[in-house]
Amino acid sequence: MVRANGLRFRTMVDGPAGGEMFILLHGFPEGAESWSKQVDALAKAGHLAVAPDLRGYGLSDAPEAVETYAMDHLVEDVAGIITAFGKSEAHVAGHDWGALVAWFFAGRHAEMTKSLTVLSVAHPAALAQASQVDKDQQDRSRYIGLFMQEGKAERVLADEDYRRLRAMFALGPNPAAVPPGVVDHFARSLSRPGRLTAALNYYRANLGAGDGAWAALTQELKIATPTTLLWGDQDPALGRRAVEATAAHVEGAYRLEVLEGSGHWLQFERPDEVSGSLTRVGNIN
Repeated sequence: MVRANGLRFRTMVDGPAGGEMFILLHGFPEGAESWSKQVDALAKAGHLAVAPDLRGYGLSDAPEAVETYAMDHLVEDVAGIITAFGKSEAHVAGHDWGALVAWFFAGRHAEMTKSLTVLSVAHPAALAQASQVDKDQQDRSRYIGLFMQEGKAERVLADEDYRRLRAMFALGPNPAAVPPGVVDHFARSLSRPGRLTAALNYYRANLGAGDGAWAALTQELKIATPTTLLWGDQDPALGRRAVEATAAHVEGAYRLEVLEGSGHWLQFERPDEVSGSLTRVGNIN
């Protein structure tokens, strides 16, 4: 447990304290365990790997107010966790909502971001643009409309022992990639009072102002940090248009790695490729 930005965060940690730090940010509806194989690989490569339960998840603190999940707070959580480990910078990686936080962190704290690795999620400005004009991305994002409905979303996802939430992990071309025990752990964690609402508040606090406000916010996000985007070309939620448009929003060195035949849960579907991409970044920098 570490204290950062006024909250307590539970972290999975491995590797030498003196090694270069990697902070690994999970998405919805997961937890730190989604990075277990990457934490192990990075530690074996001599790095300090830290995977926190983000605010609202796992054993980390979960503020009640929707606005406490706004991007400003999420970004400063990451800064505080890095500082809590005695570091002034880190390699930052994120998946799903963790990827969005990682993008914004790199844009706002370039001095603390040694490298940026994002899984599945294109640059937020590219994604916002695709969500406005691309019917394919609009169709893929329709589930967000449910998530924005306080109360209804919780009931739908929790019904029948969280059947629909569990089913999210089976979407895509590799439905058995996330082990049943891991899915059960994530579902049980979010079944605790207030925790599913906390996770859904990431959507409500940041997308609740409408597409226009989100698009305006993302347009200001310039990335100078060396950046890698890993994307599965069978991702059911995130389409190709935003991925291909991402390069225009990254001013530093940029590499796109398309994992053919993969869906959304890349740490589980392609653990070796994800770990290899991260360790290569650590060896270069």
